[in-house]
Amino acid sequence: MGLFSFTQEIAMDLGTANTIILCNGKVVVDEPSVVALDDRSDKVLAIGKEAQRMEGKTPAKIKTIRPLRDGVIADFNAAEQMIRGLIKMINNKNRFFSPSLRIVVCIPSGSTEVEIRAVRDSAEHAGGRDVYMIYEPMAAAIGIGLDVEAPEGNMVVDIGGGTTEIAVISLGGIVSNKSIRIAGDDLTQDIIDYMGRQHNLKVGERTAELIKINVGSALVHLEEPPEDYIVRGPNRMTALPMEVPVSYQEIAHSLDKSVSKIEMAVLSALESTPPELYADIVRNGIYLAGGGALLKGLDKRLTDKINITFHIADDPLHAVAKGTGIALKNINKFNFLIR
Repeated sequence: MGLFSFTQEIAMDLGTANTIILCNGKVVVDEPSVVALDDRSDKVLAIGKEAQRMEGKTPAKIKTIRPLRDGVIADFNAAEQMIRGLIKMINNKNRFFSPSLRIVVCIPSGSTEVEIRAVRDSAEHAGGRDVYMIYEPMAAAIGIGLDVEAPEGNMVVDIGGGTTEIAVISLGGIVSNKSIRIAGDDLTQDIIDYMGRQHNLKVGERTAELIKINVGSALVHLEEPPEDYIVRGPNRMTALPMEVPVSYQEIAHSLDKSVSKIEMAVLSALESTPPELYADIVRNGIYLAGGGALLKGLDKRLTDKINITFHIADDPLHAVAKGTGIALKNINKFNFLIR
C-alpha cells in the first residue's frame, strides 16, 4: 500500500430526471440530470440545478441537454461531462490529487448489452477504476429494506423519469421482470399536450412538471383533494397571456392512458410469475418506489385494479440510491452485481 493509494467508493443512481450519489452511506449529491454546454466549444457551463434553471431560457450559444432519455444514455459526451462534474462536487475539498474511484451504478433491467456498455464506458471515462452495475428494481428492493436473498417472492415497481421497472425478486435474482418506457417524462408530456388541447395554453417542461407535482393524480376522486393550481402562459393562437386554474380531476383524466399502461405492465409481470412466488406477493404486497410513486392516489388505484395491496416506500425518491449504496458495501457478498 503506497502512501497515496486512496480509493473512494461511490454509489450512483444515474436517473433520467435526477442523479443521486452516495458516499459513505450518505447522500452527497442530489441533482437534476441536466448539463448546460457552450454550443461552439462544448465547454460545460453548468450542471444539475444550475443547468435546470437555464432550461428553456437559453440564448442561441448555450444548449441544455438531458443526457439520459428513457433510462439510457442518449448523449454520450454530455453524460460523461455530467458524471465527471457531479463527482467533482464531492471532491472539491481534495484538489491535490483525485482518488481512484470504485463506482456502483444502477441501470434499467431492460438494458441491452450496448446500453450497459455505454454506462460502463461513461463511468470509466469519468474516472471510475472499478465499475459495477446493479439493476434498478434490485437496488430499489434493497433500499426499501427487503431481504432480496431470501427464498421468498417480493415485487417492486420503480417508476422513474424515463422507465418503469417492474420485477419479482427471489434468492438474489430477478425471476420475472418488465421494463416499459412509460414513466414520469411521459406523464409530463401528457400534461403539456392536454394544456395545449384543452386550454389552448402553451406550457414548457418545467411548468408541466410543477403541475404534476402540485395537482397530479391517478384518481378522479381523492379523499384529500389538493387546491387548484394556477398556470400562466401564452395562448397558442394569439400569443396573449393567459391564466388558467387547473384541478386535479382534469390532470387525472389527462394521465389516465399512461397510468393504464403501467397497470397493464404490472399485470403482465404477474402473469409470468411462478405460482409459489405469486402467493408470497399477495401476502407481502407490492412496493412502489421512484418519483412516480408520489403521484396522488396511485397506490389506491393500483390496489383496486389488481387486488393486491400496494405500499409506497418510505423515501421513494432515494430508495434506488440507498439500495445502490448498500450494494456498494456488500460488493463481495452480492453475486448479482454486474462487472
